[in-house]
Amino acid sequence: MNLSRIAAVDVGNDAVKALFGKLDSELYIPNVIARDLEDRPVIGIEELNEKDPLENIHIRVHSPALKENNVIYRVGSLAAKSNNSTELDPGSSKSEEDQTLVMLFASLALDAVNGTSEKGFKKNNQVIDANYTLGTGLPLREVKEGKDVGYRSQLLGSVHQVEFLVTPKYQGLKVNIRFDEVKVYPEGFAAYINLVMDNDLNIINKDLIDKRILIQDIGGLSTDIAVIRNRNVDDDKAQGFNLGVSESLEAIREEILTKHGVELDSRRDVVEIITRKNDRNHIMVKGSRTSVHDITDRILLELAKKQYRFLRNVWQRNSQTEICYFVGGGASVLKDYIKALNNNLDGYNIEFFEDEKESIWMMSNAYYKLITDYVRKTRKSEKKDEKQPASSSK
Repeated sequence: MNLSRIAAVDVGNDAVKALFGKLDSELYIPNVIARDLEDRPVIGIEELNEKDPLENIHIRVHSPALKENNVIYRVGSLAAKSNNSTELDPGSSKSEEDQTLVMLFASLALDAVNGTSEKGFKKNNQVIDANYTLGTGLPLREVKEGKDVGYRSQLLGSVHQVEFLVTPKYQGLKVNIRFDEVKVYPEGFAAYINLVMDNDLNIINKDLIDKRILIQDIGGLSTDIAVIRNRNVDDDKAQGFNLGVSESLEAIREEILTKHGVELDSRRDVVEIITRKNDRNHIMVKGSRTSVHDITDRILLELAKKQYRFLRNVWQRNSQTEICYFVGGGASVLKDYIKALNNNLDGYNIEFFEDEKESIWMMSNAYYKLITDYVRKTRKSEKKDEKQPASSSK
């Protein structure tokens, strides 16, 4: 029997962040897909295997969980360069989109083909059988609506196949993915786990453990505000909002095109322009460095005001809250605007993660902690059962 490998996968609107095994592997793939032909043209075909597989993901995905099955996709950076690329639309549910599953399966398949034998996966001819124990998550709103149950059942009990087509190093390989267990966590709760516990679920932040906390997770498509009391998420008070940063990033992209005639490939390009260390809020127009500060400031300040309103409304209903943590990729984008609003208005006790990587990888880190703890407890319980002698019948 194949060994089951741990996978913690955060399918974020901006990118997939995935951790595997004993933290021996991680993947970051922009969440962009584009339908494609089987035999995509490659300039310098003889050079194909010299290229980076992550920059050239070209796959066919077969799964009973997909609405549109057996479709060929470019994924990630390769898809972003296509004219027909798609990113998740505002208002859509993560649990009901084929794109979420395509990104999930692609990340698992990329892990499986890299060092297959060391992972204990069987390879027969060009086919790899890969078993995973998966920890992942959905927005609080979707979990409250019970969509996590259907999402989990789609993954369990079926074989999902990823076939690598014109992808460097992996061309012609097929990966059959099976799940031994799938745990779907609410994203707000996961953020809390990451704040207070280490990889072994030991408490590392004693100051926070018994505080009343809000965690505002600003994603691409949605915003979750988890209300933490007595070390648990208060399901009744927690709220999910159908607003993330995607619409604003799209608006910036469109306005840059209208005003400067510069077409950016994807929202990912917009994020890079507004968060990079050097030349922030600048683009090149006909070879000249040009500021787009007026566009980004106006649109992002408008979004920050809406996010601040969410905070104010939830805090009013939870007046004994002691601190609110802002997390997620959207929080990194809006940090300066929300801080400025807070200084000028209510002066709530709020905190951001200055380490951008920590904020962006927070969910996958949390899923990793939770799923490894589940595996540890399951193995412990199985060993205990093995040691107990069978009861003799009289």
